[in-house]
Amino acid sequence: MLLVPLYEHPADRPEDWELLIRSAGRLHSVVLNPDSGPGRAPDERFAVVAARLREAGVPVLGYTDTDYGRRPHSAVVQDLLRHRDWYGTDGVFLDQAAADPEFLPHYRRLAVASRAAGARTVVLNHGVHPHPGYAELADLLVTFEGPWDAYRDAAPVPPWTADHPAQLFCHLVYAVPPGAQAAELAERLATQRGAGVHCAVPGTGAHPWGTLPYALEAAG
Repeated sequence: MLLVPLYEHPADRPEDWELLIRSAGRLHSVVLNPDSGPGRAPDERFAVVAARLREAGVPVLGYTDTDYGRRPHSAVVQDLLRHRDWYGTDGVFLDQAAADPEFLPHYRRLAVASRAAGARTVVLNHGVHPHPGYAELADLLVTFEGPWDAYRDAAPVPPWTADHPAQLFCHLVYAVPPGAQAAELAERLATQRGAGVHCAVPGTGAHPWGTLPYALEAAG
C-alpha cells in the first residue's frame, strides 16, 4: 500500500491530484500539507481534493510538524484541529517525530489528543527506527525517510520490529532513479524489511515530496 505525501497545491498540479483520486484502491493514505501544516486560513482547493479523497475511501492525514518533540503540545494540537475543521481530515501525520524514549510521554499525549479530535489514523514520522515504545502510540511508524542511495544500503532493521505486523511500518524513499527496475526494487526492499506501507518517488533536493510515486506514475 502507498502512503503519498503530495506537497503540491491542487491549482498547480491538478493532474497529480486527479491521478491520486483515481488510484484510491492502491492508497493507504494521503498527507495533506497546505503550508507546512494547515496554513493560516482555509484553502478551498485543498478542501475539495480532501473531500474527494475521503469519498473515494482514502484516509486524509493532516501534516503537522512536531520539531522532534520541541514544538509545544498546544501548537501541535491547534494544527491538527485546523486540519480537521478546515479540510475534514480523518487522520494526522506527525512529522519530525523524536525517536528517543524520553519523548514518549510527549507523543503519548499527542496521540491521545489526536484521537480525541477524531483522528482514526495516527502516523509518526521518525524517519528512523525509534524506541520500541512508540509502536504502542501510533497506527503507522515511518521508520525510514531518505534518499535512494541510503535506502538501498540501509542496515538491517532492529529485531523488535519482527514482533509487529508489517502494516505498522512505512518507508518513504526519494531520489529513486528513473525506470521500473529501481522502483520495483524499492518496493521489494520495503517488503523484505517488514514495511507494509511505502512510497518511492523521483523527487530530489529540499522538496522531494512534490512528485508522485513511480507506482502511480506508471499506472497513469
